[in-house]
Amino acid sequence: MIEFRPDELKWQAILNEIRRRIREGQYQPGHPIPGEPRLAEEFGVARGTARRVINELLGSGEVYSIHGKGTFVATPKDDEDQGEDR
Repeated sequence: MIEFRPDELKWQAILNEIRRRIREGQYQPGHPIPGEPRLAEEFGVARGTARRVINELLGSGEVYSIHGKGTFVATPKDDEDQGEDR
């Protein structure tokens, strides 16, 4: 569990942590991120808070959802643009 700063909203702190994990490769493109129940349990927050984090990531295009399967890390735009150069 992360320590929440008093001047930071919990959902923003969790969002920043998930983004850090994606950036550092802990969550790989095409692989799932934890779902709402697991995020809520890990960070000690309500499922609604976990849902907001996932919705923010979906809205920004950092993750995508497949109904009945889960939420997965999207391929970074940089990699898509350079895909044919490699």
